[in-house]
Amino acid sequence: MNAPIKRLGLILKRHDSRLAGIIADIVPWLKSRGIGVFMDQTSAERYRTTENAVPPEELASQVDVVAVFGGDGTFLYAARMVAATGVPIMGVNLGSLGFLTEVKLEEMHGAFEGLIAGTYQVEERALLEVELVRENRVLARYLALNDAVINKGTLARIVEIEVTVNAQLVTLTRSDGLIISTPTGSTAYSLSAGGPIVHPTLEAFIITPICPHTLTNRPVVVPDKAVLDVALRRGSGVMLTLDGQVGMPLVQGDSLKVRKAAASVRIVQPAGSTFFKLLREKLKWG
Repeated sequence: MNAPIKRLGLILKRHDSRLAGIIADIVPWLKSRGIGVFMDQTSAERYRTTENAVPPEELASQVDVVAVFGGDGTFLYAARMVAATGVPIMGVNLGSLGFLTEVKLEEMHGAFEGLIAGTYQVEERALLEVELVRENRVLARYLALNDAVINKGTLARIVEIEVTVNAQLVTLTRSDGLIISTPTGSTAYSLSAGGPIVHPTLEAFIITPICPHTLTNRPVVVPDKAVLDVALRRGSGVMLTLDGQVGMPLVQGDSLKVRKAAASVRIVQPAGSTFFKLLREKLKWG
């Protein structure tokens, strides 16, 4: 049990023709139950609503729970935005897969009833903190819920990446790139690259090479208390990408310091939801 909510924030996928009708339905429904509805200013203008409109960076500080309408990409954006506040996030799926946006559109009223009654459950998910270091200077810091990815550019040239864990050399991999994933992200790019499925509450990170030149160079799972150092020893046209959404180019000699972030993401779990039920549905298991 959690405290019943009184104020709800909405984060909406930018372009989806269904959202105008959804907002016209759910906002009056919530207000009739005494719930204050808040929305970022851009969405409020787009859907011509007079609800409480606030800057995106202030939304989480105004509400008890944030509801995300969209796919996993919208959810990842929202998770990085509100993680430091500790405000729980619930995802309503408008996408195609929905490992993170678990609530189906036809189930949203029941899910909101659970929020209002306080019968919802919350699960903590770890975040990656990634520092990009160039010539002994930290250029940027990022948070990621799913993964940090080093990818080669359009030219088909193998890159060399050195990986150490707690100052112990793991490997110098020659490959198309490398994925460092949280358990939450184990069902994302890491899975496509041959990584294992890891229960999202385990305290671990997954290191997955992308198309390694040496076929025995396999994914490795390490404790999330470890500090990972990842150095680009050779390669050009290489990118660092966080959650498939933000990042910057890397140059030879750059390194990443990756650790578990102090903040975490609190995800609202739909009634009756389990990780294995989700896997059966999304991966079409028998």
